[in-house]
Amino acid sequence: MAQTPIRTESCPVPPPGSRGIDEILAAARSRLRRLDPEQAHLAYRAGALLVDIRPTGQRAAHGTVPGALAVERNVLEWRFDPRCAARLPEAVGYDVPVVVLCQEGYTSSLAAAALQEIGLRHATDVAGGFAAWRIAGLPTLGPTPPPRPSSTAPPVTAGRALR
Repeated sequence: MAQTPIRTESCPVPPPGSRGIDEILAAARSRLRRLDPEQAHLAYRAGALLVDIRPTGQRAAHGTVPGALAVERNVLEWRFDPRCAARLPEAVGYDVPVVVLCQEGYTSSLAAAALQEIGLRHATDVAGGFAAWRIAGLPTLGPTPPPRPSSTAPPVTAGRALR
């Protein structure tokens, strides 16, 4: 298997006023009261909207949280902005508690900060994302592993007894 070459060249000089993703993420998280999976589960049970922003393929590959709203990241702000005609019925105001979930807790921090920017002051995210939620043993659905063929089990024929 071929290895990905390691980049050895130096980083180009960034434009004035730009920030690296690590700085942007740190700034976003400084505004959030991030929840661990157990706190997020309690918030959800108390009425917070749990919003899974992972793409369909990622949800299919890793599983989902029962009852979470699946809203992909590329439309999140439109679906939760109470001023927007494309909003979800759940986007009833600016005090709606929204807990954002991604796979590992990085994209969700940026998304929750973006929701705060449109006025949802109680938006936050799950530290560690879906992976941490699953590790914590909280409710999940799927993915269902494919059945493994058994070499010792006899074939089953519906409606007819095997002799």
